[in-house]
Amino acid sequence: MISRYQPQVTRQTIKKSNSKKGNYNFSKVKSLDLQTVASAQMNKQKINVIGEISIPAIKMNLPIAKGVSNVTLALAAGTMRADMKMGKGNYALAGHNMHTKNILFTPLYRKSAVGQKIYITDLNHVYQYRIYKRTFIKATRLDVVKNTPHRNIVTLITCDAQGKNRLMVRGRLQKTMKFKDAPKQVQKQLSAKFTNTSD
Repeated sequence: MISRYQPQVTRQTIKKSNSKKGNYNFSKVKSLDLQTVASAQMNKQKINVIGEISIPAIKMNLPIAKGVSNVTLALAAGTMRADMKMGKGNYALAGHNMHTKNILFTPLYRKSAVGQKIYITDLNHVYQYRIYKRTFIKATRLDVVKNTPHRNIVTLITCDAQGKNRLMVRGRLQKTMKFKDAPKQVQKQLSAKFTNTSD
């Protein structure tokens, strides 16, 4: 069901989604189950997609949507603060780890490594990061989501295998490019179908 979510992402749809508000109530986030995914599919119009994230080395390409509502996190990577801007400070995203299915942030948990490149885009610009840290943290560590005004980083958060703690992957911003000036392979990756699969 998750793999069927293939939203059309354009500069126009991103602009429209950016004008809407997201839900940032972490305490209401539930574990992913069939009922949550089915509900998300029926309410997918409530998902405000504002960009894409791609990690080519682990074949992960997902929509980025505003907030951490259960509908959003069932089908996309969610932004963890309302004031974030791509390429500025700490851009923090959350995603589910399903352990047995290669969907959402599961490839991040299974295959991410220091040195891999992370690309995020709003289709106007592409922001290239390089992973410098992969570590497990307590679920209560909300400080890792705070802004870092003097460091431009991306922070990716997902559950560990038991769902009690969290995996945190961080990357440093290496470069910012106009989308049309990004390497053709990067443009192709970011224009491909989203990679939520059950493999």
